Amino acid sequence: MVKPSRSHRVFQGVNGVVLSLVVLVTLYPFVNIVARSFSGERQIRAGEVTLWPKGFNLTTYKIVFQDSMFWRNYGNTVFYTVVATAVAMVLTTCYAYVLSKKHLKGRTALVGVAVFTMFFTGGLIPQYVLITSLGLKNSVWAIALPNAISVFNLLVMKAFFESLPAELEEAAQIDGLSTYGILLRIVLPLSKAVVATMVLFYSVSFWNSWFSAFLYMDSTDLMPVTVYLRNLIQGATGGSNAGAGTEQLSQVGANIQAVTIVLTALPILCVYPFVQRYFVSGVMLGAVKG
Repeated sequence: MVKPSRSHRVFQGVNGVVLSLVVLVTLYPFVNIVARSFSGERQIRAGEVTLWPKGFNLTTYKIVFQDSMFWRNYGNTVFYTVVATAVAMVLTTCYAYVLSKKHLKGRTALVGVAVFTMFFTGGLIPQYVLITSLGLKNSVWAIALPNAISVFNLLVMKAFFESLPAELEEAAQIDGLSTYGILLRIVLPLSKAVVATMVLFYSVSFWNSWFSAFLYMDSTDLMPVTVYLRNLIQGATGGSNAGAGTEQLSQVGANIQAVTIVLTALPILCVYPFVQRYFVSGVMLGAVKG
């Protein structure tokens, strides 16, 4: 085993210190938000909260958790995110796979149509009229279908599929696989990294989305949790905190933004460790020999 040189050890030490500082700078804002969500009103308004809660207080969490509407809207968010992400992944994957075939007739036009929508849209009112006329209001499809394909994600997947060796697909065709068989049994297993990344991107987008539901859902029972928390921030809450006293309302007003950030970000933070391992995996390792 070759012993590392002195310069290499110095580089590793400096690199470790720099990366540690970057991690600390990145984590500080979120740790501060978590600390503020558990802190008392006086300490928050005085700016005394940094990395540890002061004047420990659970008033806002109790008000939110005791409201049945919060849990109903949270369930809506999970349902909307799962359905919309599944629809988006199916459409984006199929579209990207088609565009990755350079021999496809009309390929340039199809790419142009996709790129055109990045810069020009039909507008909010025509889109609202379209969704209404199709009878999609007050359903998950009003959220899933208008945002089913992100052109940025589409182009990323297209570029990834183009990087796969054509010899693999040619060999699969010789073995008798159909186009869908090649996609499902050859391409997708080799594309776990990009698929996992796209799932994360779409999931975060749909999880944090509130405007589509605010626009197309007429009942509060159909709203996602982001709309509930938005209304809570604006003081438009009901249910369990309708009769809250002045002291409770002051506490809620002091740390409601921190609480809402924690509640909306926590599920994504729990899912991310299970997805991030695909970002650094060797996708094509061992796929082509010789």
